[in-house]
Amino acid sequence: MNVPRELKYVKTHEWLNYLQADKVRIGISDYAQEALGDIVFINLPAVGDPATAGEPLFDLESVKAVEDIISPVTGEVTAINEKLLDHPELINADPYEAWLVEIGEISGSEELLSAAEYEALLAEEE
Repeated sequence: MNVPRELKYVKTHEWLNYLQADKVRIGISDYAQEALGDIVFINLPAVGDPATAGEPLFDLESVKAVEDIISPVTGEVTAINEKLLDHPELINADPYEAWLVEIGEISGSEELLSAAEYEALLAEEE
């Protein structure tokens, strides 16, 4: 299982990459991508939409199910990865390169885990 050390994680299997102190790029972990299977559709939020930590932000559709992606932070959507709208399969190839959204003006977050803490969580779930 690939768990990049420079990222932060949440228990719902999203990763965060801090671009600035109040701006993050968010995606799903390798574990989440494998659990979902082949992703065939993504319903991204619009730039300017609010994000609330612990609440659904958008959803991904795979061959297995439709899964809500939970926002790990509170803020505002400042960018979306538009490539994924036409090519959601990019998430299957590399979930850490295929970021989903950027959230800025962060004012709160879920409990963030280090890579080591996230690996411990994965070990418990297996």
